[in-house]
Amino acid sequence: MGEIIAVLSGKGGTGKTSITAGLSTALAKEGKRVLCVDCDVGLRNLDIPLGLSDAAALSFLDVCQGGYTLEQLTPHPQFPTLFFLTAPMNRSAEEIDAEAFGNMVRLARDQFDFVFLDAPAGVDAGFRLAANRADRVLLVTLSDPAAVRDAGRTGQVLELMGKENVRLIVNRINPKLVSNMALTVDDVMDNAGLPLLGIVPDDPNVTLSAAFGKPLLTYTKKGAAAACRRIASRLQGMPVKIDLK
Repeated sequence: MGEIIAVLSGKGGTGKTSITAGLSTALAKEGKRVLCVDCDVGLRNLDIPLGLSDAAALSFLDVCQGGYTLEQLTPHPQFPTLFFLTAPMNRSAEEIDAEAFGNMVRLARDQFDFVFLDAPAGVDAGFRLAANRADRVLLVTLSDPAAVRDAGRTGQVLELMGKENVRLIVNRINPKLVSNMALTVDDVMDNAGLPLLGIVPDDPNVTLSAAFGKPLLTYTKKGAAAACRRIASRLQGMPVKIDLK
């Protein structure tokens, strides 16, 4: 049986979707069966960092409503064990049948090693759609004070929802800037009130790979790509050191 992982953020612009794509491709590259579900109803864009912007994709609503099955999904052209469901464009998150979505996710757990739910930023209906079904939550934040505060508040919301397996990923870290601000990752953890799963450096290759329509891990092996591989290893229980190299 697989694991359902919701990737969340308290505010927009943290790079949550890029992290989802990076972790998914890193795990698929190791041969794990992975399903990515874009839960950002109406504003979908997970296809871009996955390198699938020109590919036809079923929406999760197509499966929830019974028109298609998970067995009919097309594998990623570069990662044969990676599959993708996009978000519907003609509905709002409030209109999604939460029970039908939950049933689909439960079926996916039986067929995949990892199911990533990429939720919209904030704590509204799309956030809850993903968080309520998750076995584990990855909360993505930046290191600036406003983002850390939002992460802490989001962590409190998750605690009220009964979510205990919540881990922090600090994205787009500039080592020089962090040093000049006298801010450490330990400070971010303390202020957010959450344990750390990984840190990801600020890396222009994330933007460049998306612009060229390529998954980050096929575009470069360094920087954010290497960080995603390390975090993917930790998701599997491997004792990999947390650093920016």
